[in-house]
Amino acid sequence: MAKRDYYEVLEVSKNASAEEIKKAYRKKAIQYHPDKNPGNKEAEEKFKEAAEAYEVLSDPNKKQRYDQYGHAGMSGSAGGGGFGGFSDIEDIFSAFGDIFGGHFGGFGGFGSSQSYGGSGRRVARGSDLRVKVKLTLEEVANGVEKKLKLKKYTQCQHCNGTGAQNASAYTTCSTCRGSGRVTRIANTLLGQMQTSSACPTCQGEGKIITEKCHHCAGEGVIRGEEVIKIKIPAGVGEGMQMTVSGKGNAARRGGINGDLLVVITEEEHPELVRDGNNLIYNLFLSFPEITLGTTAEIPTVDNKVKVKIEPGTQPEKILRLRGKGLPDVNGYGKGDLLVRIHVWIPRKINPEERKMLEKLLDSPAFLQGPSSADKSFFEKVKDIF
Repeated sequence: MAKRDYYEVLEVSKNASAEEIKKAYRKKAIQYHPDKNPGNKEAEEKFKEAAEAYEVLSDPNKKQRYDQYGHAGMSGSAGGGGFGGFSDIEDIFSAFGDIFGGHFGGFGGFGSSQSYGGSGRRVARGSDLRVKVKLTLEEVANGVEKKLKLKKYTQCQHCNGTGAQNASAYTTCSTCRGSGRVTRIANTLLGQMQTSSACPTCQGEGKIITEKCHHCAGEGVIRGEEVIKIKIPAGVGEGMQMTVSGKGNAARRGGINGDLLVVITEEEHPELVRDGNNLIYNLFLSFPEITLGTTAEIPTVDNKVKVKIEPGTQPEKILRLRGKGLPDVNGYGKGDLLVRIHVWIPRKINPEERKMLEKLLDSPAFLQGPSSADKSFFEKVKDIF
């Protein structure tokens, strides 16, 4: 498969300035970052492709050679063999980490297992934890503070997460001399090429433990429990996810803690049905009540309110109680409580009740049928559903 034009990859013109090229690469790198697209090989390749293009176009000499000869002029350099002189994605993080403030590999909290600090040393990252929290409708309406007891990896208190038995129980790695990175130089047709990768001796940590902590076996973390308080805002809904930074599993040897992902689930309310920020209540009335009119007691989230039912109210009419619904999670007001009117028809009646109803069969009020106004109302109800 032919290589794409580097300017096309970054979506910039050939006259783009160095700052425009840098900005375009940053946009592409964020879009296709492996942490944001876990397991997505296509995104990973596009991430590498963007880094390859940036390596060439950000270097004035390479850019001039590329502009004159295209990909053919890059043989032995970026885009020549393999991927631009980078052995893996870690090399990209190391080479271009300054674009993202020196923390390219771990930005955004997408759960990567490692990142690189400004010194180039590998920093471990703890895994994320996911928990489900079930809320009542009252808790959704008012917000709530929850205490969660989590079984997780926590920092070893004996060694303070270093993994070493004491302060003198580790030494600087002799291979990388404490940098956590090793540099390789390869001779090519265009001269010497230099690449950098994680030190194989210390795994990028820059130091080697000579005596491991007896409590955590040198890992810096132990299995334990932690009680965490979280504040859940009003208006959250089923399936929403909250991220609590740094409350996931602790990382090995003093790294960055993972995050706690809180997934919201809702308990079913015995009387009210949620529809977005609105609530629905089905009110059942008898035939005499709906004909003569009555006063009904309607439950809300916090209490009960009385509603007047006008004589002759039609079945399926909806009464709107404004502001009696749920608050919007983003603070944009509150929903309404919609009271849907239903008529309860008894399945069995006694002989006396039957005679009373039979007398009504010949009553003019029950013979005339729905008026034009009633028909208009029914059409509106039909449109709603």
